[in-house]
Amino acid sequence: MMDKLPIRAGIVGTGYAANQRAQTLQADARSQLVVVSGHTPETVQDFVQRHQTSVVESWQQVVAHPDVDLVFVCTINRDHGAIVRAALTAGKHVVVEYPISLDPTEAESLIALAQAQGKLLHVEHIELLGGLHQALQQSLPEIGTPFYARYVTIVPKQPAPQRWTYHRDLFGFPFKAALPHIHRFTNLFGNVATVSCNAQFWQNSDYYRACLCTAQLQFLKGLIAHVTYGKGEVFWQRLRTFEVHGDQGTLVFEGDQGKLIRGEEEQPITVAGRRGLFVQDTQMVLDHLMDGKSLYVSSAASLYALQVGDAACQSAETNHKIMLK
Repeated sequence: MMDKLPIRAGIVGTGYAANQRAQTLQADARSQLVVVSGHTPETVQDFVQRHQTSVVESWQQVVAHPDVDLVFVCTINRDHGAIVRAALTAGKHVVVEYPISLDPTEAESLIALAQAQGKLLHVEHIELLGGLHQALQQSLPEIGTPFYARYVTIVPKQPAPQRWTYHRDLFGFPFKAALPHIHRFTNLFGNVATVSCNAQFWQNSDYYRACLCTAQLQFLKGLIAHVTYGKGEVFWQRLRTFEVHGDQGTLVFEGDQGKLIRGEEEQPITVAGRRGLFVQDTQMVLDHLMDGKSLYVSSAASLYALQVGDAACQSAETNHKIMLK
């Protein structure tokens, strides 16, 4: 816990998550946004004016800043591990948008470093705070023993943007980068026994036009899950569907609509919206640092999901089923 106010923060990045973090930090009397760094000069200047803070040229300067107690890492996935390590080594608390790192071995070493330094390493997983996951969690007892689940996310983009989220090195393998597609399952159903995965990329430059990844997870409890992630120019219909089949009923969530199905009987399930989740996450971090309140997710849980995502990557590369320990 910290014994002085305000908590002085630095942010690496100027995108949507960074803006939500900055707005929350500046609105809370317990915190102050001291400094930010970013890649695009125009975006950085807009960010600085909007949030009334200072700018430095690099993330290294944010991490080394003597007035910063807490670093938020809101930039490209490829750089997460290096920034987190530098911030922890400099004695800062760290909040990082998932994943901790694209390399599970590095992620594990960063968790150990945070413990050795006595510093917070919090990995954002706002999907657990969102209405879909909350409704799923609350409704699971209604369907008895779950035995099959399916999660499909398809996002059409015409044309595909030349952004880091469409770059294989900067974004990473989709089931490590878009980690909630794995983490939702491990949070609900526990440990995974085997992973099989196929992946396809439509690529004619460093940036791909589309990607499609499908994986099958066999859980130790016996449940089988299929997860599909696709985005880009080759898709024409947006989908966000989560199904869980149990021996006493089925849960189906499509977009923001949910229902419990038992034969001819269908019961609607209320699904709360997704607004304000970064604000909630940031406030929870401040609560933890000031009052020692528990956070909603552990870095160990995020690491495990990353290890499953990495197994999916290995399976796609080798065309073999991967056995997890």
